[in-house]
Amino acid sequence: MKTAEIMANLAAKHPGENEYLQAVQEVLESIEEVYNQHPEFEKAKIVERMVEPDRIFTFRVTWVDDKGEVQTNLGYRIQFNSAIGPYKGGLRFHKAVVPSMLKFLGFEQTFKNALTTLPMGGAKGGSDFDPVGKSNDEIMRFCQAFMQELWQCIGPDQDIPAGDVGVGGREIGFLYGMYKKLAREYNTGVLTGKGATWGGSILRPEATGFGALYFTQHLLQTAGKDIVGKKVALSGFGNVAWGAATKAKELGAKVVAISGPDGVCEIPDGITDEMIDYMLDMRASNRNKVEDMATKFPGKAIFTPGKKAWSIPCDIALPCAFQNELSEDDAKELQANGCWCCCEVSNMGCQPGAIHYFQNNGILFAPGKAVNAGGVATSGLEMTQNASHISWSAKEVDDKLHFIMQSIHEQCVKYGTQPDGHIDYVKGANIAGFMKVATAMLEQGII
Repeated sequence: MKTAEIMANLAAKHPGENEYLQAVQEVLESIEEVYNQHPEFEKAKIVERMVEPDRIFTFRVTWVDDKGEVQTNLGYRIQFNSAIGPYKGGLRFHKAVVPSMLKFLGFEQTFKNALTTLPMGGAKGGSDFDPVGKSNDEIMRFCQAFMQELWQCIGPDQDIPAGDVGVGGREIGFLYGMYKKLAREYNTGVLTGKGATWGGSILRPEATGFGALYFTQHLLQTAGKDIVGKKVALSGFGNVAWGAATKAKELGAKVVAISGPDGVCEIPDGITDEMIDYMLDMRASNRNKVEDMATKFPGKAIFTPGKKAWSIPCDIALPCAFQNELSEDDAKELQANGCWCCCEVSNMGCQPGAIHYFQNNGILFAPGKAVNAGGVATSGLEMTQNASHISWSAKEVDDKLHFIMQSIHEQCVKYGTQPDGHIDYVKGANIAGFMKVATAMLEQGII
């Protein structure tokens, strides 16, 4: 396999799909050496098949706003790879959603799901619908219209969507209500991230953030460090950032910054339980303004417009918001501010220049497909509970999440340890996920 040749062909077929091409290149560069040790992969053209999604559904979503005006958005579902299990991946509602973004997310999801040890393939979907400023009724009507187009493409053993940016428990509820009406069956396993009273798993809302901190904890322990007392800066204030802040504080770290599209809130004395609870209100308001934290807690949270979380001195940086949110300049600023560890909690949260800067300057770094896999892992645990018609306790779910994140870390160490003893977590995660999917594809024939 020659990465440059494959990437040139892919770019010619999919011009302008920058996020997707970036994600593919990062993986191919990591796996090239091990791939070339397996001529059977080359003969079956595993990579050429793996980088293209199985199928893409595109559909119009028409709904009526509160003023009675007809609105039209585009909806998508990208079923990327089902070699190791049914398609699994979230739905994203954001004005920036385009096929390139969802293809990158579906591609990443394929390897992330493989790392979890659970039998799940990779998928992603969503719409360019912008939830910011929309009323509860408008969001409900949009979700119902979206599901009218999606419902025949999904199923508990076919494709199981979940939440993502712009899609939380409220949206999953609206989506499932319409699915149930259309399908005429109470199949809770068709969506994950559901409400606790109708098939949802305990700890699912917190799982991505909790799992990320469990992984970070293992990474620090392997490096001979401790999270207790360390200053943490994180971006975002949605479900993922909320879970990360909750678990970081519980493990003894001090969260000193959260950010949003409008700027950053510095919290010199560390985030409090009351502030963490308020993050949920901020997300539910649809205002998308982190300044609300400073308004609610004057003097304790200090808002600076136009700045990122990475402008605040910290030990550990946790990007929790959006892809490519952390640039090389941000990485340099973080190092100048004393940061020595960065774990991606968002999908592909760091730009390639930032990743290379971290790796070349001795800053501990781990990629999102490993760090944030706790969310989809707990979705997989939710699917298991639904299939068995049971509900596990918080301790059972948390113990299983702990085990999965530890297993992911061990896979990263196994495949990422270099001759000099250094652990390349990017290479480790990519190779571990790739080998599982590639082996399954090979054993199932040319399809």
